[in-house]
Amino acid sequence: MALSMRSTVYILNKVLVVGVLLSYVASVDKSNFKTCDQSGFCKRQRAYKPDQSPYVALLDSVQIEPTKMKVQLLNTQNQVRLLLEVIGLERNMARVKINELNPIKPRYEIPVGDVLIGDPKQDKIEISHKDGGSISLAFQSNKIVLQSKPFRIDFVASEHPVVSLNANGLLKFEHLRLKTVTQEEKKEQAGGFLGGLYSWFSKPFRGDEKQEGENQEGQGAEERPEGQEQAAEEEKEPEAKEPEEPDMWEESFKGHSDSKPNGPTSVGIDISFPGFEQVYGIPEHADSLALRSTKDMDPYRLYNLDVFEYELDSPAALYGAVPVMLAHNEKQTVGVFWQNPSEAWIDISHNLADKSVLSKVVDFVKGGDQIPQVDTHWFFESGIVDIFIMLGPGPADVFKQYAALTGTTPLPPMFALAYHQSRWNYNDEEDVSNVDANFDKHDIPYDVIWLDIEHTDGKRYFTWDKSKFPNPEEMVRNISAKGRKMVTIVDPHIKKDDHYKIYKECRDLGHFIKNKDGNDYDGWCWPGSSSWPDFTKPAIRQYWASKFAVEEYEGSTLDLHTWNDMNEPSVFNGPEITMHKDAKHDGGWEHRDVHNIYGMFVHQATVEGMVARTGGLLRPFVLSRAFFAGSQRWGAVWTGDNTGEWGHLKVSMPMILSLSITGITFSGADVGGFFKNPDSELLTRWYQAAAYQPFFRAHAHLDTRRREPWLLPEENMKVIRQAIRERYALLPYWYTLFYKAEKDGGPVMRPLWVEFPSEKGLFKEEETFMIGDALMVRPVTAAGTQGVNVFFPGGTEQYWYDTDTTERVFGGAAHYVKTPLDKIPTFQRGGSIIPKKERIRRASNLGRHDPYTLVVALDRKGSARGDLYIDDYHTFHYRKGDFIYREFIFKDKVLENKNGNPGSTFTTPSWLEKVIIMGLSTSPSAVTISSPKSASTSLGFTYDSVKMILTIRKPAVNIAEDWTISIQ
Repeated sequence: MALSMRSTVYILNKVLVVGVLLSYVASVDKSNFKTCDQSGFCKRQRAYKPDQSPYVALLDSVQIEPTKMKVQLLNTQNQVRLLLEVIGLERNMARVKINELNPIKPRYEIPVGDVLIGDPKQDKIEISHKDGGSISLAFQSNKIVLQSKPFRIDFVASEHPVVSLNANGLLKFEHLRLKTVTQEEKKEQAGGFLGGLYSWFSKPFRGDEKQEGENQEGQGAEERPEGQEQAAEEEKEPEAKEPEEPDMWEESFKGHSDSKPNGPTSVGIDISFPGFEQVYGIPEHADSLALRSTKDMDPYRLYNLDVFEYELDSPAALYGAVPVMLAHNEKQTVGVFWQNPSEAWIDISHNLADKSVLSKVVDFVKGGDQIPQVDTHWFFESGIVDIFIMLGPGPADVFKQYAALTGTTPLPPMFALAYHQSRWNYNDEEDVSNVDANFDKHDIPYDVIWLDIEHTDGKRYFTWDKSKFPNPEEMVRNISAKGRKMVTIVDPHIKKDDHYKIYKECRDLGHFIKNKDGNDYDGWCWPGSSSWPDFTKPAIRQYWASKFAVEEYEGSTLDLHTWNDMNEPSVFNGPEITMHKDAKHDGGWEHRDVHNIYGMFVHQATVEGMVARTGGLLRPFVLSRAFFAGSQRWGAVWTGDNTGEWGHLKVSMPMILSLSITGITFSGADVGGFFKNPDSELLTRWYQAAAYQPFFRAHAHLDTRRREPWLLPEENMKVIRQAIRERYALLPYWYTLFYKAEKDGGPVMRPLWVEFPSEKGLFKEEETFMIGDALMVRPVTAAGTQGVNVFFPGGTEQYWYDTDTTERVFGGAAHYVKTPLDKIPTFQRGGSIIPKKERIRRASNLGRHDPYTLVVALDRKGSARGDLYIDDYHTFHYRKGDFIYREFIFKDKVLENKNGNPGSTFTTPSWLEKVIIMGLSTSPSAVTISSPKSASTSLGFTYDSVKMILTIRKPAVNIAEDWTISIQ
C-alpha cells in the first residue's frame, strides 16, 4: 500500500528524532561542531598577525564633546575609514565603539533595553595632553591615552596601565563591500540559458533593475543613514583591492551551505591586561575558572549550541555566551564587556608587557622588574566593536559596574531556592503522585516537581497528553496543597501542524523566522518538522507572553511555572545542530547577527508572560538553558546536559563560578548528571555539593535508572536527606544573599579571591568557594575520598569554624579535613552571623513563619555581624518597601538587633528560638535580653568550655523587633 506524502514526511521526521534521541545516549560527537580552522572568519582573524597595525588614528579629525571623543581611523592597506568613539561613563567606566565611517548599509547593534537596561549615564572627559602622536584624556581619576600610529588605546587607573586595546595591532574590521565578480564568473553567468537563469536569480528582487552603487541587499546611496551621503563623497578614499578567500561569500560545513549576501563582516581586536596574570569569565565552557592559554588549542568559543554530554577541559562552545572578562591581581580588578550577540572566538596568552611602550603611557614603568600581561584576542562574525571598560578598582566595584549596564537578578520566590525534583519524564499523574508521596514518607523536603517534554500532546507545547495527564489542574492543585509547585517545559520549536493552535496562529500572523528565500524556516526538533517564532521582535514576544495566561494555557494554574529548553536554538538537522546563519529575522537581520541573544529573548518573553498572568503580582520562576549578557534579569540557568561522572561533578564548580562573576548569579548543574547512571557514592557527593549551589535541581535522562533518594541504600539516602535539610535550614541566609544580589549585582556563589582579593595563592582556586561572605565550602569531587586539604584564607588573624563540629581553625594555612560519606567540609567565617531555620518542613512555604536560630561566629576581637531579609516570599510587594531587613551586631558581649528598613510596616510572627555563639572564651555568669518594649529578662543557656560554644535557649522575641542580648 502506497504511503501518502504526509505519512512519508511523518515517518521521516520520526526516524530523525529517534536517531537524535539515540545519539543522546552516546558521548558528544565533536565532528558536529566547527573548529576555528573550519570557520572562515575565525581562520582569517586568527591568522591576522601583522608586524605593525595598518590602522592609524587621524588626530586632525578629533572631535571633543563633554563626555565623548570621536576620531577617524584609517586602514592604510585598503584606505577604509572607521569611526572611533571613546565615551566616559559614570561609575568608573568607559565605552569604546568602532564602526565604519560610511557603511554601505547599517551593521547590527543591539537595541537599548534588550541587553543594556538603558543608555549608560555618561561622565565628563577632557583632553589633558595632546601632541603630534597621541592624545591623553582625563577621565574621573583615570587616564585614557590614544596613540595615533600605530593605533592603540591604554586605560590607566591609579597610575597603573590596566587595559590596552590594539596593543598587538590585531584590529581587523572587515568592511561591508560589493562582491567582486571575476571575468570567468561573468562568462559563466552570460553563457547560455543556464547562465541567464543564474544571472537573473543572483539579482536582488526589488521590482526594478539594480541601481549603480547599491549593495547586494539592494540598498543604494539614498538609503544610507541620514547625514552620511555628503560624508561619503567627501571622505571616501580610493579603495585598494583585497584578496578574497572562497569562504568570504559562501561557506559550507558537513553538507550545510551558508550563503553570505553581505560577504565578510567580522570584527576583531586584541585586549591586553598589563599587570595581570589571570583572567576569568566568558562563559559558558566546561573548563577551569582561571582561563587557560589557547596557544596550543582552539580559542574559547562563544556560540550557543546544543552540546549533550559535553567534553571537559575544553574551550568549545556550550549553551550560553556572556562576552564578559575579568582580570584580577592583588591590587586591582578590571573587566571588559563586548556587546555583540554574533558568534565569537577568544584567544588568550600569558606574556610580559612591553615596558618601552607602557613607559609612554605612564612615567613610572622603569627599572628591571618584569610586568606580567595577559593578551586576549577577540573576534566576532558580524556587528561592531562596542566594548565597555570597567575599571573597578575592586571585585565588588566591577560587579556593580556590570550590573549598572545589564541589570541584576531579581529576587526569586523562596520556593525557587529550595530543592527541585525532575526527570525526563515522570510518566503520568500516578507517577507524580507517588514521587510526591515518597518524599513525605521518607521525610525529605522538596518544593518543585518537574515535567519534561513527554507530558505534552505530541510535543505540542502548552498542551497535555490526555491519556497520561487527563486532569492537570487537579494534579497541580494536589501538589500545591502541600505548599509545593510544578514546572512544565515549554520549548521554542513549534510543531508544524495546521490543527495546532500555536502553530496556526504564528503562521497566519507571520511570526516565524524566515529562511533565506523568505519562507517560514523549517527544521527538525523533538516534534519533528518545526518552525521557530522570531523572538527578536517585541510584538512576537508579547504574543508568546500572552500564551501563559491561565485561560490560554489549558490545565495551568498560578502554581505552574516554566522551563525553556532547546532555545539556543537547537535544530537537529541544522548546521552544528542549530539554525542556519542566513535565516532572516525582523528588520532583515540575519540569524548570524543575533544568534547568541535568541535564547535570552525566549526567556524574557516567557517571564513576561508569567508576570502578566498574575497582573504583575507574583514573582515567576523560569529556567533557561540558553543565555546571553543580561539573562540574569529573567531568572535561572543551568549547565545543560552533563554526565553522571566525577569529572562533571568537579567541573560544575568552576562553571557556576564563571557564570556567577559575569552576572548570572542564579545557576546550577543537574544533580547526578543528566546522562548515565552514577553510583551511590557519586550521587551522594553530588547532592552535598549542589546543596551549596544557587540552583538546586536533580534531573536525569529518559534512559537512566530511577534515582530518587529513597531508591539508594539506606546509608546514602540518610546522607542525602541531611544535605537537603541543611539547604532548607540555610534558606534564610540564601534568601538574604539574593536580596543583596538584586541590589548590587554581586555573586551569591563566589570565588575565594572575591572575598580575599590580595591573596595571590587563591587566584586559581576553584574547588573551594564562598557562599556570600560567611560560608566557605569545599565539596568532595573524587571517588573514595577520605579527606581533603583545605586552605583557610584571611591570614592568621582570621578564624574559621567547622559547621559540623564547631572546631575553630586559624587562617593562613592548609589543613587536612576528614571526609567520611556524611561530611561535606563547610566552614563559617569568624566575624559573621548566619540566620537559620532548623525545624524540618516538607516544603519551604510551610516554614515561612517558623522561628530563627542565629549562629554567631566570633572573630579575634570577639565581634561579628550579619543580616536577615524577610518578605512575603512570593510577590513583588518588596519593591514597594514591604519587607524586613535586620542587622545583627555582636560586640563587647552584646548582640544587638537593629532595623535596617525603618520605613516598612511589614510584619512577621517569626521569633528567635536560639542563639549559638562560637568562639566565646569564658563562661557567662548570666545572659539577659531587653528591648524598648520590655525590661531586662534572664535567659537560659548552656556553655561548652571545651568547644567554647554558648547556646542561648528561647529568647522568644520577635525577630523583626529591636532587642539586645547581653552576656555577663
